[in-house]
Amino acid sequence: MKRPEPKNEEIELKNNVYIESDTDTKGIITYANDYFAEISGYTPEELVGQPHNIVRHPDMPRILFKLLWDRLQKDQNFIAAVKNLAKDGRYYWVFTDFEPIKDSEGKTVGYKAARKKISHHVTDLLDPLYKKLTEIEKEGGMEASEKYLNEFLAEHGDDITVDNLLENIHRLY
Repeated sequence: MKRPEPKNEEIELKNNVYIESDTDTKGIITYANDYFAEISGYTPEELVGQPHNIVRHPDMPRILFKLLWDRLQKDQNFIAAVKNLAKDGRYYWVFTDFEPIKDSEGKTVGYKAARKKISHHVTDLLDPLYKKLTEIEKEGGMEASEKYLNEFLAEHGDDITVDNLLENIHRLY
């Protein structure tokens, strides 16, 4: 499926309504709720069977997804602010909570993501950081991006990590 050209137009999400999806262990969508379809502009049938990165906005740094997959593969949850790309090229920001899906024997068989509206205050603060990380990735690769991110966080306190970045957003700026 061809990715749309990004537009500088945001989709306003509803308060307290969750965008939900499940994937297999490779990130292929196995379930998409109606709100995910509505916001992304894809039908549930278009979403199911596609890699979840079908909605990844090009402004999103790859390092965040590397960290996400590292955590998920260790059966750890991961929480992030993500800018997504709709089918028509508009974007939407979400607060995303990822977690492993286990079978009856405790084996990870997929991942569940629940996403909701995030405040513009947070996205206004994160957007420049994400753009900087993306720029660094284009020039120096993901390792350079990860180094910059770690240095950025360390400058703002020993206890700020990627895992608690959103909780500490007020301390970063």
